[in-house]
Amino acid sequence: MASRMYEFRVDGQLPEHALDTIGDMRVEDVPPGLILQGEVIDESHLHGIIAQLQAFGLSLVSAQPMPE
Repeated sequence: MASRMYEFRVDGQLPEHALDTIGDMRVEDVPPGLILQGEVIDESHLHGIIAQLQAFGLSLVSAQPMPE
């Protein structure tokens, strides 16, 4: 898997301290959830991002690569 931009849609809000841990992802508040967009390096990185979102108590709605 080559590096690619992804969009993650989640239900819930990130705690304040979590903003520092999500790296350089762009976060857009779209109540009742969030849209996060950022570069995913490989499959392991993708799974790590998903696990991190779940650890913050967010429900993943979708994770998909963005058109190039």
